[in-house]
Amino acid sequence: MRRWRLASSLAARITLASTLVSLVVAVAAGVFGYEAVIVHLEDRIEDELTGRRQQILHVLAGLANPADIGAHRERFDDILIGHDGLHLALQDVAGSSLLLVSSQTAARSVAVLGEEPDGESILSWRDPAERWSALRNTYRFPSGQQVRYYLSTTRMHDDVLIGHYLGAIALGLPLILVLVAVGAWAVARTGLAPLHRFNHLAASTGASSLHLRLSAADLPEELSELAREFNGMLDRIDQGYGRLLEFSGDLAHEMRTPIATLMGRSQVALSQSRSTQELREVLEGNIEELERLSGLTSDILFMARAEDGATALQREPVPLHEEARRVAEFLALPAEEKGISISVAGAATVAADKLLVERAVTNLLSNAVRHATPGTAIRVCVERRSGEARLAVTNSGEGIPAEHLPRLFDRFYRVDTARARSDGGTGLGLAIVKSIMQAHGGSVEVESAPGTQTTFRLRFPCPE
Repeated sequence: MRRWRLASSLAARITLASTLVSLVVAVAAGVFGYEAVIVHLEDRIEDELTGRRQQILHVLAGLANPADIGAHRERFDDILIGHDGLHLALQDVAGSSLLLVSSQTAARSVAVLGEEPDGESILSWRDPAERWSALRNTYRFPSGQQVRYYLSTTRMHDDVLIGHYLGAIALGLPLILVLVAVGAWAVARTGLAPLHRFNHLAASTGASSLHLRLSAADLPEELSELAREFNGMLDRIDQGYGRLLEFSGDLAHEMRTPIATLMGRSQVALSQSRSTQELREVLEGNIEELERLSGLTSDILFMARAEDGATALQREPVPLHEEARRVAEFLALPAEEKGISISVAGAATVAADKLLVERAVTNLLSNAVRHATPGTAIRVCVERRSGEARLAVTNSGEGIPAEHLPRLFDRFYRVDTARARSDGGTGLGLAIVKSIMQAHGGSVEVESAPGTQTTFRLRFPCPE
């Protein structure tokens, strides 16, 4: 279990990844360095053998024939002075006799390289103890006689250097990886330390602490962005929870009255014997209250779906003026009972959900009919301007005091509670209109003053 927690730790993963990357880089650097050392040593050996060969050829060029080599041995010895690892052998090609041998190693190189072809390339050979590199070629005298020279050098010092290099890598690589792992662990733990704030806030977040927020003042840029998004999430949760509390409180308040009415009527009806007509009147009254509850429930469900984005829009071209005329015809009878006329002017078409637009217009017109002064006219004006389509509903009546305008589209908010209840309103009509307009990316606004006209205006975005 402990090993599983360590493997799932972000700091451990960062440390492991850093160590693996360092291992790959160190091995790659070691291999590159090894190849560079090998190439450098080979180049050095080639330069040294090539330089000594030029000196040997220079000495041979000053001699008349191979027989003069013995008399000028000291000149060949001078070429080898200061280079203990260099060995020279000169062989008469015709008689295969050795004319000059600087050491046993030189004689051995003749035996080992005797079958190799002449040339300018570096040859390699090895005895049980050492590795050697050599040059084997032939020099022709003006007399036509030929001398084969064998110039060899030991690679013991190079092998020792390569061994020390590989040993240093073998010893230093684990130490480097340990240091990298410790450093990566410390850096990861330090860099991830601010995440404890997120953990602490998440652990302490509850219904009573939704106001708490993370401070992004001293956080790195990546975590600052995360903190802002985290705070934004808490803001949305806080707002949603606040709306839920407000909604549940308003709902309980709104449903309490019709439920209490139903219970009171039923209890009174059952308290003593009633005639059939009396019981029928009680049931009719209960049905009215139940219809109000049914309407309230439907509106609440619609509001919940609209605010959660669960209402999918079925967009299609919707002529606003035609929808307004259709709703006006539907409300013609209650309007005529109050002597109110409804007129529709203008035209505009929007891409919207037809049923939702019809509901928004119905809510505004029915609200206008309910509050308009009897004998007046309700005007519906449809127009298109400045990249938007507008539908305005204007009625004459008592008007709305200015202090009520900011909250007019809140759920269950009523300017005149008693009158709204007597008219059968649920207090959700204008809130539903606002939700419909927000779902379409539009807005609703109101202009009113006591004793004058009241205008509700729908604004639909309508790109050119």
